[in-house]
Amino acid sequence: MKGSLRLFVFAMRKIFPRLIHRDRFNRYYCSGLSTKDYSRVSELNRKLASGPSFEEFIKSSNKSLDELHEEYEEHYIHDDTTSARSRKVFFETYGCQMNVNDTEIAWSILQKAGYSRTHELPEADVVLLVTCSVREKAEQTIWNRLRQLSAVKKRRSKHEAPLKIGVLGCMAERLKTELLEREKLVDVLAGPDAYRDLPRLLSLAHGGQRASNVLLSLEETYADVMPVHQSPQGHSAFVSIMRGCDNMCSYCIVPFTRGRERSRPMSSILEEVRMLSDQGVKEVTLLGQNVNSYRDLSEEQFSSSEVSLQLSRGFKTIYRTRQGGLRFADLLDRVSLIDPDMRIRFTSPHPKDFPDEVLHLIQERKNICKQIHLPAQSGSSRLLHAMRRGYTREAYLELVENIRKLIPGVSLSSDFITGFCGETEEDHQQTLSLLREVGYNVGFLFAYSMRKKTHAYHRLQDDVPAIVKQRRLEELISVFREEAAKVNMSLIGSTQLVLVEGESKRSSEELCGRNDGSVKVIFPKTDLPVQPGKPQADSITPGDYVLVKITSANSQSLRGHALIRSSLSNTNVS
Repeated sequence: MKGSLRLFVFAMRKIFPRLIHRDRFNRYYCSGLSTKDYSRVSELNRKLASGPSFEEFIKSSNKSLDELHEEYEEHYIHDDTTSARSRKVFFETYGCQMNVNDTEIAWSILQKAGYSRTHELPEADVVLLVTCSVREKAEQTIWNRLRQLSAVKKRRSKHEAPLKIGVLGCMAERLKTELLEREKLVDVLAGPDAYRDLPRLLSLAHGGQRASNVLLSLEETYADVMPVHQSPQGHSAFVSIMRGCDNMCSYCIVPFTRGRERSRPMSSILEEVRMLSDQGVKEVTLLGQNVNSYRDLSEEQFSSSEVSLQLSRGFKTIYRTRQGGLRFADLLDRVSLIDPDMRIRFTSPHPKDFPDEVLHLIQERKNICKQIHLPAQSGSSRLLHAMRRGYTREAYLELVENIRKLIPGVSLSSDFITGFCGETEEDHQQTLSLLREVGYNVGFLFAYSMRKKTHAYHRLQDDVPAIVKQRRLEELISVFREEAAKVNMSLIGSTQLVLVEGESKRSSEELCGRNDGSVKVIFPKTDLPVQPGKPQADSITPGDYVLVKITSANSQSLRGHALIRSSLSNTNVS
């Protein structure tokens, strides 16, 4: 795509030399060129500026696109794949599951370019940080790490190849000037839509130049890039189904760092899930910034205008309703049919995109987890309006009631922001009461952190003092834990189907995994019969499904003892 765009610009300069501004051309397409190559491009610009007019071109031009491509190639820097074969790359991933998936995509691209991967920093020739910009604390963590790596770089022996440091993802797009020019802590910047360009950028960096590509795309989904999954036990994997977000919530930086929504073709997603199933993966999480607004318009036969976007009752959007395409319900249906013994989860959804057909499908399919992430952000309708969430407290509670009616026993999780612009004590109390009224198993609670470029940054005031934000956050956490403990304790005496993840962090004598509701379950190591009714026993290993009798619970986890091995397709939990 990038090469095609550059070729198009090159061709347009041949046709309309005065319509494409030379400075803009130089800024976007000549950054990082050597002095010799830059002189050649400058000479080309000079010749083009005095070239034939459009009328003369129409009369005399007979060059084909292939001939233009050959001429253009003379001025384009190619990847140095030969030298890449001896280089090792080290990844550090920060933030959400989307960044984990981005790491897998970036590694797939670099692996094909000849790089090898190391998990030991001292062995690395290249260190790439996959970053998050959602909150100021996340960015500060990256800044601190970059300063540490810069010190490591300076201490490297002159007999070793110079260490190259790169920043990928949201922070690269948001803070490109500070990272590359002002602080000069990095050699390479690549935004979320520029991972295909990593081999070229690194080639420039190894040549002694700083290089960046943070352009956002309206089309890039990496549909043809098969991620290299790096789950430690290999039993679970993330599969990206869409990128970007159109919701434009007033506090959120995502639309500005990851661009507009675009969905990956369904055929590509299904191919990846089948591959993971063949590899023995037992759980797949479908990923997207607004995962349940998925809509595949890649196939013409699916682009019927008769099928429009269906929203949850009482919800609205700030963008125009989409028409046609394969929707999230269609995708969830087809993914769930690939492997009856593979759990299917999805995150992060928006509450507006839960029509009844999605809820019915979750209830009908055993392998679609009965767990829904339902980000509320606030319990105050006034604040929800300021956040541009598209719903009221009442509409949200009506959706919760509908979900629990259609999916009995469903587990709910949520996101909350405290201390948003203009939040009063009354608003805060309404959020606490929403936590008590709904009762979530899992919660992600944060103090508000204003981000540049957002609607709130331009139109609202970050007027809640930090000390008040912290106090309110502590109160949110306290109420959440009280309610989560009640929800989890209601499961004492029940039998839960657990996908085993590995040893417990606190004891090598215990195993841990997660139930259908994504709650951690801890139980003692023991041998279980390989098959029911037979004496031969074997130890439990990661990736096994085990029925666990729950004996105790707190706000964070469940505890019990293993009964038997099982599977999704023939288990009834109680």
